[in-house]
Amino acid sequence: MDTQKTNLPDRISIQRLNTLHPKIRKEALDLYERASSALTGRAQMRIVQALRTFDEQAALYAQGRTKPGKVVTNAKAGQSFHNYGLAIDFALLIDGKAISWETGKDFDGDHVADWMEVVKIFKDAGWAWGGDWTGTLRDLPHLEKTFGKGWKELLALHNEGKMDPAGYVRF
Repeated sequence: MDTQKTNLPDRISIQRLNTLHPKIRKEALDLYERASSALTGRAQMRIVQALRTFDEQAALYAQGRTKPGKVVTNAKAGQSFHNYGLAIDFALLIDGKAISWETGKDFDGDHVADWMEVVKIFKDAGWAWGGDWTGTLRDLPHLEKTFGKGWKELLALHNEGKMDPAGYVRF
């Protein structure tokens, strides 16, 4: 099995991580680098989503409801931690080319699923994983750090204009 590292760092992932709330940006970058180092084979962590605007969230919520496609979120605009730069979604980038959503695959042959290696690194740092959610919509690609804030509190701060100059909610 080829265990050569591929295309690190991933420019696209770094760009997306740099959209996160300033309170978690450096930590997220550090954890991303740690996860990238842990994956020693063909896979690397790819950030597929970080900050998501309210308009983007509304469009995603419409999917499978008023627009074609499968329902992928139960969160309306303002109800997702992505809307505040406090969440990421990830996948595995294989050989620097193809995206994999295979959560059980061990591309580096260390007998631990690469997906779960990434999840463990973030959970050990206090991030919540959507795969631990119960109910109808578990979110295996989702990781978030909320500082104990709920979306209702964050939305209220947003609606009150309690934002920094870059547009992030102050808390």
